[in-house]
Amino acid sequence: MTRKIEFKAGYYYHVYNRGVNGQPIFFNHGNWGYFLQLLGKYFTAELIDIVAYCLMPNHYHLLVHLKTDDLSKAIMQPFSVAYSKAINKQQARSGPLFQGPFQARWVDRDDYLLHLSRYIHLNPVQARLVQRPDEWLYSSFRDYVGLRNGTLPKPAIVTGQFATVQEYIQFVEVYNRNDGEVIEHLMLD
Repeated sequence: MTRKIEFKAGYYYHVYNRGVNGQPIFFNHGNWGYFLQLLGKYFTAELIDIVAYCLMPNHYHLLVHLKTDDLSKAIMQPFSVAYSKAINKQQARSGPLFQGPFQARWVDRDDYLLHLSRYIHLNPVQARLVQRPDEWLYSSFRDYVGLRNGTLPKPAIVTGQFATVQEYIQFVEVYNRNDGEVIEHLMLD
């Protein structure tokens, strides 16, 4: 498959994928944890930084900073295959778990980076799974605001652009539809 996007070290990317036909990719609590465990295994500090993430019942979002030019073969392919194989075995299913190869968009501006982090963290709120982003256990928002001290995300890349963590929380909470124009292109295809 030839991608429209070129991956380069030193740049930020929005990486996402969804279940085939919009079906779930997580079936029980252990699946969410295993997905995060695999992120830690394949998204090593030498290759990539995870800036933000959100796992949803039928899709995921990752905001990453590359340290290599090879996101597809070195990281995403073995990661996706490992997770798909485990789920297929557990669920006694066969065939693809994901709709296709992962999707990615280059994050070309600082304001895009900020709005994308907000969009990612608001996904479960927008889907009405929770009322506030800090209630969703499967995103990096809790790490951003000090409710969890995880080692997976690197929130300082985003929160460092705010004077305080509270300012970031307010930035996320004051999202309104006018901001939708800024992040409209972030929506899943």
